[in-house]
Amino acid sequence: MTKAFGSIDDVQALLAAQDYVCGRPLATVVFLALTLGRPLFLEGEAGVGKTEIAKALSAALGRRLIRLQCYEGLDAASAVYEWNFAEQMIAIRTAEATGGADRTALKTELFTDEYLIERPLLQAMRPQPGGAPILLIDELDRTDEPFEAFLLEALSDFQVTIPELGTIKAPEPPIVILTSNRTREVHDALKRRCLYHWVDYPAFDREIEILHARAPEASEQLSREVVAFVQRLRTEDLFKKPGVAETIDWAKCLLALDVINLSPEVIADTLGAILKYQDDIQKLQGSEAKRILDEVRTSLGPAG
Repeated sequence: MTKAFGSIDDVQALLAAQDYVCGRPLATVVFLALTLGRPLFLEGEAGVGKTEIAKALSAALGRRLIRLQCYEGLDAASAVYEWNFAEQMIAIRTAEATGGADRTALKTELFTDEYLIERPLLQAMRPQPGGAPILLIDELDRTDEPFEAFLLEALSDFQVTIPELGTIKAPEPPIVILTSNRTREVHDALKRRCLYHWVDYPAFDREIEILHARAPEASEQLSREVVAFVQRLRTEDLFKKPGVAETIDWAKCLLALDVINLSPEVIADTLGAILKYQDDIQKLQGSEAKRILDEVRTSLGPAG
């Protein structure tokens, strides 16, 4: 268990110090995960801040962040370790060339930590300066069920087995955060091991807070227009709705262009910061961007 936070308010305050603005429900589940020593499973659309919370926690706690980026075809061996075959072959050839190739001794020497390449799951089982690391298992939904089954076992015992070296158990369990964009359902057995939270798109006021924290140079008027426009886009029939990450990116692009207010022309020129598919961009061409901007300004009322 990690007694880093005395209360839920502490979680919000310390994360805010890392420019991560979160509501009380998310702060509560983070507090409970740390206090009870349970993995935290965060699910939600891409770009809503799931990965960022692991980074913010790492900075707030002063713990090392170890990230396992998931992908299709990821297997247990790739996530835990591999042997440095190139170095092993050099050692074999060197031993043969010098006539010191005692096969038994050489085999023992070749399978030691010197030739071991540690991948994220094994790194997370090792002692770390400052305490147990934060293990981020990112985009778990990209993997398949066999890897989930392996992960379930690894997270149950916080240990991994290397046939040549034996079982390696974490002296202190890592702080585990798993994320999913829900491109497929993750198995219930794994979810039951975790505390769960759905990270949704933030409400208007919350997204304004986030933008103030991440792009403080943006004026209040520009921030309100940007957030309102992006939130309005999320109601459109788009292939990929923009996340909070896109809101921040767009605001920074507008600041780099010295934009004070949104205009249809500026929106058309910078759509690539918020929309990542050409079909979606085409929907906003012509009068559509102006229509949405007019609706946004009507909803916001007079600038004040």
